[in-house]
Amino acid sequence: RFAVSVGYWKDPYIQYFVRQAKERKAPEINRGYYARVHGVSYLIKAFLKKTECNCQIVNLGAGMDTLFWRLKDENLLPRKYFEVDFPMIVARKIHNIKSKPPLSKPIMESHSGDSLLIDSHSLDSSRYSIVGADLRFSSDLEEKLKKHSLDVHLPTLLVAECVLVYMTPQQSANLLKWAASTFPVAMFINYEQVNMADRFGQIMIENLQRRQCNLAGVEVCRSLDSQRERLLLNGWETARAIDMMKVYSFLPQADVRRIESLEFLDEKELFEQLMQHYCICWASKDSSNL
Repeated sequence: RFAVSVGYWKDPYIQYFVRQAKERKAPEINRGYYARVHGVSYLIKAFLKKTECNCQIVNLGAGMDTLFWRLKDENLLPRKYFEVDFPMIVARKIHNIKSKPPLSKPIMESHSGDSLLIDSHSLDSSRYSIVGADLRFSSDLEEKLKKHSLDVHLPTLLVAECVLVYMTPQQSANLLKWAASTFPVAMFINYEQVNMADRFGQIMIENLQRRQCNLAGVEVCRSLDSQRERLLLNGWETARAIDMMKVYSFLPQADVRRIESLEFLDEKELFEQLMQHYCICWASKDSSNL
């Protein structure tokens, strides 16, 4: 929300979910978010273009994400867009949607048919569903998604941003295996920490632990190789991983120059270190040669 208010990228919907931050965030953090939002969005749009939007997106641990509304504005909605998070988070999001017309109207506009379901823990329209579930239990997850008309035969994009790291390696492996075995044509995008075995990584872990934030799956975040291997070992045919410094260098450089002029960055080195400790990985399996 803070980065959007400074002008790093446009998101007219985030204001309805997140209160304006009182304190300034560090420029390194804002640039990091900028790279994350653009990097993930680049892959999502590539998938939507390849499938001509004849696909579905499942956003895992979506929190207060606004991607559904932004895609609708760009006329890039998939056939169906699903979000999954803990019931408590889902209830908060649905409350915001119900009470704010700029959020509820686009859902009504994209809805066809008469059965729009909305209660405190789930929302189901023809193009957008929010499901309250625990990602550590994939059979329960699948059952709930199917109740909201998940179609396993449609090309499916699954997105997880800083989600798998909070599960044990076994739990995230089960989720990845479930996704790979359920959809014949699918892509998985994972954004999270990497290179966590070095000194900088250790300090990051200690800082998080001090804030009672335990990264149960951090051992898989050892390296880009360990991130790739996890995907390949759990049923995905191809997998790639790049750190966020590399992502940053791939982004349209004219826009990068624009955002770099928004705030003065004192510590270039700290920014680079931070960016080398996050990565985007993407995997696919493709029975129909998309």
